[in-house]
Amino acid sequence: MEQQRLFEQPQLNVVEKPNISSDSQERVAIFIDGSNLVSATTHLNIKIDYTKLLHYLTKKRKLLRAYFYTSVDSTNKRQQSFLLWMRRSGYRVVAKELIQHPDGSKKANLEVEIAIDMLTLAKDCDTFVLLSGEEELTYAVNAVSYQGIRVEVISLGLTSSDSLLSVADYYSDLKEIKQNIQLTAD
Repeated sequence: MEQQRLFEQPQLNVVEKPNISSDSQERVAIFIDGSNLVSATTHLNIKIDYTKLLHYLTKKRKLLRAYFYTSVDSTNKRQQSFLLWMRRSGYRVVAKELIQHPDGSKKANLEVEIAIDMLTLAKDCDTFVLLSGEEELTYAVNAVSYQGIRVEVISLGLTSSDSLLSVADYYSDLKEIKQNIQLTAD
């Protein structure tokens, strides 16, 4: 039985191309939940062009920081090469070693790191772009919103937390913007 909602969710505006001039001094920080993005791109059957992604999320605003949070397997040379490329391409990579759980699954939760980085940068930014749909980030998003930060959430709609979307200022579905961020064969 679905729990009854106590409050109506506010209407969210979908942002495709905000009206921001090229000389905008709006400061933006980007927070990308790598495992959430990989899951979404697998569902959408696309590969991300991370250079296009960074440009699309920045939208001519002044980029303060672009974080990419990911679990790592230190024995995976291909992954290590990718993360090195990410660091050299403008991303600040925050990595955590995979932990094996008793049920055999492997995971590295990075929601605490994302939340701390958001709270740390709040005094220096106007806008945060969060590429994640994780419910665990709701409280952090709400906290930075109360500090005057506009928060744009981008995620795969069908797997996104309703509570996270309800505290975001803007929402974009990855499905709707995939043509702007996917790797294309040139």
